[in-house]
Amino acid sequence: MTERAHPLVEAVRELVDRMEGRIVAPEEMRGGDVPLVWEGSTVGGVRLPSATASAGDLESLLTGVADELGGPLKGLDRQEKQRAVRLLEERGAFAYRKSAETVAEALGVTRFTVYNYLNRIRA
Repeated sequence: MTERAHPLVEAVRELVDRMEGRIVAPEEMRGGDVPLVWEGSTVGGVRLPSATASAGDLESLLTGVADELGGPLKGLDRQEKQRAVRLLEERGAFAYRKSAETVAEALGVTRFTVYNYLNRIRA
């Protein structure tokens, strides 16, 4: 006997399929996934396809984080750059193709540094 999916998951399944996204279990969710919340509990998530994202979307995220942190990302100190990477991760910026390189350039650090910040955040 197979386990039935939560009614909310079933309700959005066709829409997610048409958007070429995918439904993931709560424990598989990562930054950028859209949580499906039912009565205060996350019952799943929707992962949208990153292939449809444009470079402009990533630039928009970078601009938003820079505005939120009060200035150009290159001018931030190390702690604030780590915070910027955390905010970008939470907003799904790293689902974009070659995003680590773009973020590294915006921050004025190496790609390796961005990956180090991400590893600390994800740990």
